[in-house]
Amino acid sequence: MPTPRAYEKPKNIRVPDATEWAPFLEAARAMHPTGRSPRTQVIREFLNWYMRRPGAKLPERPPAGPWSTPAE
Repeated sequence: MPTPRAYEKPKNIRVPDATEWAPFLEAARAMHPTGRSPRTQVIREFLNWYMRRPGAKLPERPPAGPWSTPAE
């Protein structure tokens, strides 16, 4: 397993925590139950697909779950 120093400095984006970021973590864990940061894996897959990198595919979505219902 890589040491914490092997990871790049985190990038900042603005995402509402309670309504999007926290539920996104649960959805990402449904697809990637192991690993340090499943959200990062999904975001990287999306970025590579968005930039049309060779071989990149749109990330697979998890089945519907508690994260599928918008927070009130």
